[in-house]
Amino acid sequence: MQPWPADCELFCVREPVEQTIPFVYNSPHSGRMYPPSFLDIARLDSLSIRRSEDLFVDELFSSAPSHGAPLLHANFPRAYVDVNREPFELDPRMFSGPLPSYVNGHSVRVAGGLGTIPRIVAENMEIYQGRLTVEEGLARIEIIYKPYHTCLRRLIARTHARFGLAVLIDCHSMPGSIRVGSSSVRPDFIIGDRYGSSASADFTHAALDILSDYGFTAVRNKPYAGGFITEHYGRPARGLHALQIEINRALYCDEQALEKRADFAMLAGVLSRFIEQMAQVAADLADDDALAAE
Repeated sequence: MQPWPADCELFCVREPVEQTIPFVYNSPHSGRMYPPSFLDIARLDSLSIRRSEDLFVDELFSSAPSHGAPLLHANFPRAYVDVNREPFELDPRMFSGPLPSYVNGHSVRVAGGLGTIPRIVAENMEIYQGRLTVEEGLARIEIIYKPYHTCLRRLIARTHARFGLAVLIDCHSMPGSIRVGSSSVRPDFIIGDRYGSSASADFTHAALDILSDYGFTAVRNKPYAGGFITEHYGRPARGLHALQIEINRALYCDEQALEKRADFAMLAGVLSRFIEQMAQVAADLADDDALAAE
């Protein structure tokens, strides 16, 4: 049975009145719409199953359209299908029948329980009471995963065609307990550029500098260098840049109650200014390129 009502909006694009900057903002893990049929087959309660959400990240970046950039965000939950994975990273142990031969069932992410159809939410909490049918898993990919990426590709291609440049900012959050390596540093932000392969260093360093200037601890790539989306869409040599931004959830929410803190509005304001300043960075780089070409 289809768990989603016919009029259900599985994801949403918030468009600016006019796109004026070469940026696309994306929040693929902030969805918090859990269909009852999904909860019925889960062993977790309605609060525990939300532990893997990027809590309210779509709201933190909700100012993007007012600055002239589209914002794509999921309404479906990451626990149901994760669009920041390859399309067919599926764990054979989760399904009652054999998976198609093209499935990648042996990736590191699958082994960790975090494939395209996740087995766990954060803190190693198993989602399901039993196995899923193969048809159920493949249907989630056809109905949600593929249309989401079709939409994201369209936004990036449209931006690139208009400006000759497209910068994707893939927006996420991380637990407050995250540290950098074996150090005691708990970063407020992590900027991931796949170790320089998904975006120009100009954009990476600009993002780090902007956040540091606001007094935050901002680090690069460790422990999060960017997932499938950053890796797949970032092609700097073609003018296609992709950065992942991870925000420490302890900055703006109660991680146990999954509720916003009083500082939420302040952080949203900072990120609004971040969006504006990153747009200026792109404009300055374009001016520099124009001068060099003269």
